[in-house]
Amino acid sequence: MLISDFDYELPPALIAQEPLAERQASRMLIVDRASSTFCDGQFIDFPQLLNDGDLLVLNNTRVFPARLFGRAETGARIEIFLVREIESGVWETLARPARRLHDGKRIVFGNDVSAEVVGRSADGKVIVRFAASDDLEKRMDEIGKTPLPPYIKREATAIDDDRGRYQTVFAKQRGAIAAPTAGLHFTPEVLDAIRDRDIAVAEVTLHVGYGTFEPVRTDDLNQHSVSPESYEISEATAEVLNRARREGRRIVSVGTTTTRALESNMSKYSTFTSGAHLADLTITPGYAFKAVGALLTNFHLPKSSLLVLTSTFAGHELIMEAYRHAVAERYRFYSYGDCMIIV
Repeated sequence: MLISDFDYELPPALIAQEPLAERQASRMLIVDRASSTFCDGQFIDFPQLLNDGDLLVLNNTRVFPARLFGRAETGARIEIFLVREIESGVWETLARPARRLHDGKRIVFGNDVSAEVVGRSADGKVIVRFAASDDLEKRMDEIGKTPLPPYIKREATAIDDDRGRYQTVFAKQRGAIAAPTAGLHFTPEVLDAIRDRDIAVAEVTLHVGYGTFEPVRTDDLNQHSVSPESYEISEATAEVLNRARREGRRIVSVGTTTTRALESNMSKYSTFTSGAHLADLTITPGYAFKAVGALLTNFHLPKSSLLVLTSTFAGHELIMEAYRHAVAERYRFYSYGDCMIIV
């Protein structure tokens, strides 16, 4: 298939710029693969849509403040978005203005944090080496800003107003440069309602990286690959997952990142296997899902790898029809938007 097959018209007014006052107040489109139908619902009813015996799997990655604002020695303002740590203190970054950042250029982010440009990656990302007078990770957390996606518009002085809301309530493991947004709808009360039904909840960790939202740069999806991302499955989670699979119970994945971790794991091993791994699986039409039986997800960008994954899970025609319905009914889209449950 072509990436153009995953395009749709979205009025800019439907791109959610602010989170709702209450996390659980989002609308939820309920998509049924078996009947190729969908209907409108509310996320607050999510616990009641689960089946007895389901296993709900969350991504407990924690977003860190990966956007840094500094100045070159000339005084020019420089913005650095941390993408991937290559080695201790050395980061691959998206930088603006990149054309000014030649090797040896020094960027100052505060009295005790600076970085030197040390090269470029094969695809043009700027590589910098940080220096700090104290613990670098701690100082980054202090001076960094919330890495909101570019379609959420904020004044530079207001970016960190989102530090709490652009984070799931179950976030634990620091390392993501973007939130696993399907998880943003959950509250402790919703999770309690799920557990009150004796539905098991397990966690994996996939640190959401640039690969999750990197643009698809090929027309033919057979030539597309999503950049690898690190993930981890604990021994306890692997045991719970394998038990559910042996007993024929449904695994409900919260988000495409959780799905990629689970499917990557099952594509490499005959059973769920604990440990630290690399998710290098690209899910495109024709892929047969091996782990996930139901998926909660937000509405994704046109022509994105996440929309391709969702369409592969539910069926292309059904998902594109559901998206047209969501647009017509003025659902809120993207990170702070409404959600969809595919059963």
